[in-house]
Order: sequence, then structure tokens, then C-alpha cells
Amino acid sequence: MKSNHKKKKSLEKLKILIVEDESIVARDIQNMLERLGSGPSFIALSGGDALKKAKTHKPDLVLMDIKLHEDMDGIECARRIQSLQPTPVVYFSALSDESTMKRARATQPFFFIPKPIVESELKKTILEVIAQPG
Repeated sequence: MKSNHKKKKSLEKLKILIVEDESIVARDIQNMLERLGSGPSFIALSGGDALKKAKTHKPDLVLMDIKLHEDMDGIECARRIQSLQPTPVVYFSALSDESTMKRARATQPFFFIPKPIVESELKKTILEVIAQPG
């Protein structure tokens, strides 16, 4: 019997796009994901790079730094990725001023993780995203 419910992805099969303009931080996040047993992860160091990788890899989840230094900030980048395909976004940032948070909330992210990222918090957040219906 075929089910109409979309099968949930397991952590091991989850494709994750990491958007972080600081390569050392991006690599640290990627290493955390590997230790957690996640599926393939891809690093984008700018908004433009993130858009290209989102089109190519079609991630199941985007981990997005709000503050990017190149062509666009993380909020605009998330909005553009979501216009390509509905993709859950988890923001991480050291920024928490009200105007930034208001702009970020307008893109309907799944969660916010404060910087510096703690591995246990990252794992908890990803598991919560996986548990979401749809």
C-alpha cells in the first residue's frame, strides 16, 4: 500500500548547505555535522555561491549566517533560495538586534542558533527540523 505522506529524511541522508563567509567557521560546522553523522554537506562562502550550490545540490536544509560580507546578506540569500525551492533555513548569528531579527523572521526560518555554535544545540535543532511534518 502506497502512502501519501512524504517520507522523512534521516540525519544520515540529509543534504545540508552551510552558508558562512568565514571559511574556518564553515569548516568547523561541517566537521560538527560529520561527527553527528549527517549526510553530505556543502559550504558556500558567499550569497552568490550559496544560490549556485542550492540549485546544483538541492539541499534538504540550509544553515545560514545572517551576516555575509559579499554580495548579499544571509536574509536576502535565504529569501532567494526559498524562491527556488522551499527549503528549511536555520539562521545562526551573533547579531540579535530587533531590526535584523524582524527581517529574518519575515523569511519564516525554522530556528535561530546563536554564535558561537555549540554542537549539541546544532544536533538538537537539526533533529527538530527533521521531525517537522511535510
